Amino acid sequence: MNIENIIKCVKQQQPLIHAITNYVTANDVANTILAIGASPIMADEVLEVEDITSMAQGLDINLGTINEKRFLAIQKAGIIANQKHIPILLDPVGIGASRLRQQYVKELLEHIHFDVIRGNISEIKALYQNSPTKGVDAQNIDTITNDNIEQVVCFVKEVAKAYHCIIAVSSAIDIVADENKAYIIYNGHAMMSRITGSGCMLSGLCTAFMSVNQDNMLDAVALAFICNGIAGEKAYEKMKNNHSGNASYRNDLIDAIYLMTIEDIKECARYEMDAIDA
Repeated sequence: MNIENIIKCVKQQQPLIHAITNYVTANDVANTILAIGASPIMADEVLEVEDITSMAQGLDINLGTINEKRFLAIQKAGIIANQKHIPILLDPVGIGASRLRQQYVKELLEHIHFDVIRGNISEIKALYQNSPTKGVDAQNIDTITNDNIEQVVCFVKEVAKAYHCIIAVSSAIDIVADENKAYIIYNGHAMMSRITGSGCMLSGLCTAFMSVNQDNMLDAVALAFICNGIAGEKAYEKMKNNHSGNASYRNDLIDAIYLMTIEDIKECARYEMDAIDA
């Protein structure tokens, strides 16, 4: 993984990221994209998404607060992005929580190719196996551990092969994989699950990284996960030292992304590669 080159591409090119995200976390997603050196634009009006998507370098689609009008905008933006070879990330938030979300994702997958699908492990299982989820959160039974990591890696590669894309899974241990290889990432902190939108923020970060590193997209998405995890660790240390709470933690998380250096990444990154055949 060429850490310096991936980060340099983001900082120098300052890609414009079109984020059709949910209104609960839109501000945090925008600030996370800004923190890494990219530029966000948040537009979900169907009459303008063609113009907005066409000028962007990456498209971040999030189903967190989906409705029919937003779905039409997402569908149109995705088709335009495919036509113009603009990388797309899909964040199928809470896909197993309702039949509507499942139907919307099915329709999107039929008409749009996604370069990356990012979600918690329960969402990825719901996407692939139509299993239910606990709202937008991962179920405890799905937690990735050292005991089941080999099995989960094989499953994630299988999903990646089925959808011809990168599958990026958030859990206690993160997995970022295509059908041939996987990054297993150990950075992060449990406190990240105690704020709303940490996954949405990560999706924005991934889209920024992958938009300007299309020749090594798997590495770029894995590095986004690593940076996000390191930021979560650093934010927790600051929270603990300041005796503050989860609202401060959210701000500290964005600050940590903004302040992160190449040296921080090299010193703190904890990951390994896996080449188990799916």
